[in-house]
Amino acid sequence: MDHLLGGVHQFRTQVFEQEKDFFEKLAQGQSPSALVVSCSDSRVDPNLILQASPGDLFSLRNAGNLVPSFGASNGGEEASIEFAVVALGVKDIVVCGHSQCGAMKALLDPASAAGLPAVQSWLKHAETTRRIIAENYQHLTGAALLDATIQEHVLVQMENLQTHPAVAAKMQRGELRLHAWVYQLETGSLLAFSSETETFEPLGSETQAIGGRPRRSPGTVRQQPKIQKKARTKKRPT
Repeated sequence: MDHLLGGVHQFRTQVFEQEKDFFEKLAQGQSPSALVVSCSDSRVDPNLILQASPGDLFSLRNAGNLVPSFGASNGGEEASIEFAVVALGVKDIVVCGHSQCGAMKALLDPASAAGLPAVQSWLKHAETTRRIIAENYQHLTGAALLDATIQEHVLVQMENLQTHPAVAAKMQRGELRLHAWVYQLETGSLLAFSSETETFEPLGSETQAIGGRPRRSPGTVRQQPKIQKKARTKKRPT
């Protein structure tokens, strides 16, 4: 705790004082350009990864970067999404998963969450991901299976986001774009889903947007992202 208190003092006496005009302007209101849904993992800091300043991002963080379908959760996810989209008018929503995600490990190995009933209950919102992996990725094990789970999970959240009325309405008007990313802890790189290649690829200088569930054959997740140029509404093949 001492280092945290020291950080507070350093922020107040150095950072805040040097940028006082900036922080006073922030106090008058916020206008973030994007909502970022990410994991609560202490190693994942969206502002640091994206080199964003205070006021740039509206953040929603929880275990496993989950977006429960509309009406499925009593948590604050619905309110945060609605406020970001309607009240703040964000133009982009990013769901950012990450490598070595503990929530996804627990999804694959429920026994590892024994004694954590709240975690087990929360992961019920990831049942779609679990089912997709169980039925389509039997050929993978170990790290490859975890990577596939992390990526599929991010894509499932794309579908879940579109069950939220505010998101669906804005996307229908072409006023909102969705982005599916995975952050690699080991390399610091970002992967983004490309609807053109139907896989995850290294994120370049130009991003693409996902509209609707990207169409892709099950079992083809690879370790690379981007994001699609045009909104699409195609569903997962059956």
